[in-house]
Amino acid sequence: MTINDAPGRLAGKRVLITGTAGGQGAAAQRLFTQQGARVIGCDLRPGAAEATAAELRDKGYEAWGHDVDLADPGAAEAWIERGAETLGGIDVLYNNAAGFGFSQFSRMTLELWRHVMRVELDIVFHTTSPAWKHLCERGGSVLNTASYSALRGIGPLGQVAHSAAKGAIVSMSRSLAVEGAEFGVRVNTISPGFVASPSTDAAVDATGRAWQLGNHLLQRPGTGDDVAQLAVYLASDESTWVTGQNFSVDGGATAGWRDDDETQRLVRLYADA
Repeated sequence: MTINDAPGRLAGKRVLITGTAGGQGAAAQRLFTQQGARVIGCDLRPGAAEATAAELRDKGYEAWGHDVDLADPGAAEAWIERGAETLGGIDVLYNNAAGFGFSQFSRMTLELWRHVMRVELDIVFHTTSPAWKHLCERGGSVLNTASYSALRGIGPLGQVAHSAAKGAIVSMSRSLAVEGAEFGVRVNTISPGFVASPSTDAAVDATGRAWQLGNHLLQRPGTGDDVAQLAVYLASDESTWVTGQNFSVDGGATAGWRDDDETQRLVRLYADA
């Protein structure tokens, strides 16, 4: 039996994943292919998505990667249509990719606000809109990535625009679940807490990282695999009665606060920075 003959939880699934060059997207691409899916990824950085896909192909898995600027609706639509043609349809769309932009509201410009909406919210529309007709042909699963910032205020890090965009994704996903139900299309949202990745390394300094970890009951950064394991379930036929839901994978950040000396030290550290 070869790798490609081995059964898996996603055997035969035709999957498109955004942001597969690293972090959560790369982890999802790896786990999805290991579970039998055929995956086409994309990323903004030239050659990056194909590089991660090529590593998987070398191991016998079915993965491909394309360079796509998802903020360009034409480019996003072209990627969706190319993926549907290559795979013979779409069973799963995983909107994982996102840009970022942070500022205290008192200093936020309209340009930054619009940038965040474009790279966090608009890009979900840019892919889901053209994919919708393919998904409705025989049903499928849409996974959208939000954030624990959509569920609780995180003022010190200047996340007003970010939380607004991610909150919109949670609400958008519920409404899409309603519209997709008659066609067998399920739509769910994953809201990670602080996950270690190249993008968070670029966006959050050491002090901000310490403060965020202080918010988590389990005080370690999440990993791409922590999130991708849930994504595998939501993409699989194991979750055929699950739709319109938001799942927090956040080390307990939305459940409550640790009341210990270390947490209070981290809170003071950020306040005094």
